[in-house]
Parts: sequence; structure tokens; C-alpha cells
Amino acid sequence: MNKILIIDDIPENVFLLQDRLEHENYEVITAYDGETGIQKALSEEPDLILLDIVMPGLSGIEVCKTLTHNPDSKDIPIILVSAKSDAEDLREGLLAGAFDYIKKPVNRVELLARVNSALKLRESHKILLDSEAVNTFTATVVTANHKIKQPLTLMNLSLVAIRRELAKEDISREAISKRLEYFETAIKEINNVLEQLNTIRKPVFSDYTKNIKMISLDQSDEESKAPSK
Repeated sequence: MNKILIIDDIPENVFLLQDRLEHENYEVITAYDGETGIQKALSEEPDLILLDIVMPGLSGIEVCKTLTHNPDSKDIPIILVSAKSDAEDLREGLLAGAFDYIKKPVNRVELLARVNSALKLRESHKILLDSEAVNTFTATVVTANHKIKQPLTLMNLSLVAIRRELAKEDISREAISKRLEYFETAIKEINNVLEQLNTIRKPVFSDYTKNIKMISLDQSDEESKAPSK
């Protein structure tokens, strides 16, 4: 069941929207001012927000800007609901990050059509994010396997050589020391790969095989450490 947050300072408006949406089997939560609306948006994680523009304290435009600039709520579509209908109001709302705009008094058919459209966008975005997450995970595994395999092979060969040396009656400390140096080199290489993967915030992908990607570790420090937007 989709969850919709209604933010409006007039209880009659909230009741009207809530009644129509609950009749269509949506779960509805409410807030009667901008500050409470922001708190509920972050704590309840609704699938959609219906937001009045004209409210005392924080206006709907200010609430919209706050939520669309917060990483935890920026992907929640917001539909502005207001009696104001001139082009400048609409432009200001869309620039603030709103997905759509409904004029009061709210027409039931228009309300449900716009709500359905916004929720479809939300669902499509979720699917896209899930797909990106899977692709990034797969690329990370492929990258780690590709980059770490060589130093692990070196460690394995060195271990075999050390065991062979220890089985001799006349053990060469120099030979064992040399193999331990190989171990140290391999460990440093593995740690370096893990540190590079850990610092990447915005992965850059490159082809590994025809249908498999890997993460490029040859990014500049600025690119690999840049905060995600």
C-alpha cells in the first residue's frame, strides 16, 4: 500500500484529500505545518507528498526546497496543492523541485490521475536505483577479484616456496626472508585496492568482458572522492 503525506494548515483541506485518497486504499499521514511536515517526511518515508503552498511559518515552497535538497527525502515526489495558479507561482514551485501542481478546489479525477502519475515515477525510480545498486555491487566484486587475484597468487607461490625451504635440512634464512618480502608487497597491493574502493563515491565503470563491467580505479582523487549528488 502506497503511503501519502498531506501537509496543509487547514484541517478541512486535509480531511477532503485524506477521505478521497483513503477511499482509493492509500495509506494517509497528515501534518498541519511545514516543520511537522518535514519531520514526518523524514521519519515516515512516504511515497508521495501533497503540499499546500500558503502556510504560516514555513511556506510550501520552503518545505519543498528543504525536502528536495535532503538526501533522505530528495527522491519523494511532491505535488503542490494551492488556490494560487498564476504562471510565476507554478514556475517557483517547479524550480523548488516539485513534481507537479494541482489547483484548489481539487477535482477528484485530476487528483487521482496526478497521484497515480507521481507514484509511477516513484516506482520507476526505485527500480532504477535497485538496478544501479546491483550493477555497482557486481562491478565491485569483479574489480576486487581482478585486482586482488595477482597478489594472492604471489602470496600462495611464496607460501609454497617457504614450506619447501623449511623442509630442507639446510634452511636458507635469506630465501625465506625474500619470500616474506613478497608477502609484504602483496599485502600492500591488496590494502591499496581496498582503500581505493572505499574512497570512491561516484563509480566510473569500464568494460571487463562483453556483458560485465568493473569499477575503474584509475580515477583522479577529485573524481573518486567527490561527494555524491
